[in-house]
Amino acid sequence: MTYVRPHLEYRIQAWSPKLQKDKIILEKVQRRATRMVKGFKKPPYETRLKKLGIYSLERRSLRGDLIETFKILTGREHVNYSKFFELADVTSGLKRTFLEII
Repeated sequence: MTYVRPHLEYRIQAWSPKLQKDKIILEKVQRRATRMVKGFKKPPYETRLKKLGIYSLERRSLRGDLIETFKILTGREHVNYSKFFELADVTSGLKRTFLEII
């Protein structure tokens, strides 16, 4: 996993596969890599991820997108957020929705 994961995650926010088939192919690579860990051939994929202390690539990608969005909206990135986002006036239910995503 030490050798495979960095290649799968490298610049994932810049590339960010949109097609489901591309996401499935990337996840298959991680599935196969987790099976190569000694003693992890039989357990289900989700169990292997949990025991290894890692997340699926889809979840890691979502987390990365949320972090990048936060950095843009708080001015940590020197990007004009209005080119990417339209801020809403209403914030009711925002906390609940955000927590459901994570």
